[in-house]
Amino acid sequence: MLNHYRMFADYNLWANRLVYEAAAKLDDAQYRENKGAFFGSLHATLNHVLAADRIWMKRFTGTGEAPKTLDGILFDNFTELSAARTAEDARIVAFVASLTEQALAGRFTYTPVSNPIPVTQRLAPPLAHFFNHQTHHRGQCHMTLTALGSPSLALDMSYFLRAPEFRHYAD
Repeated sequence: MLNHYRMFADYNLWANRLVYEAAAKLDDAQYRENKGAFFGSLHATLNHVLAADRIWMKRFTGTGEAPKTLDGILFDNFTELSAARTAEDARIVAFVASLTEQALAGRFTYTPVSNPIPVTQRLAPPLAHFFNHQTHHRGQCHMTLTALGSPSLALDMSYFLRAPEFRHYAD
């Protein structure tokens, strides 16, 4: 299972780079335009994903910044948001690289933002949710970018697995 989660951490980093590279080509009005995604704009969606990642990483590690809401704007400036995303992705890769099978099977307790009642469960299922959540909202980012006229992004894991630096996951 560890290799599976390590692959997801690397995929997350790879896919986020593609989304942020495409977003960097937009003008500010496009970047902030409400295109009907769950959080409206690309700006708000990218901020949500970072907020959720920080919340989960604080739960998983006990360290780091954890926003109190899921819809707050952590960084109004795209350049600062992009730098924070890069740092968080590196943190995620390092965290997952540090895990053991015993840690994945171990239990931890956290308190959800949306329903503040403590939950105790094994680490592996919430970690799977963590990566699935990122993929879900990256899909919304892709839709938003496409609606704004950006070229379609090849975000499928099959493309990731063909990238030279990540081909070892498919071998």
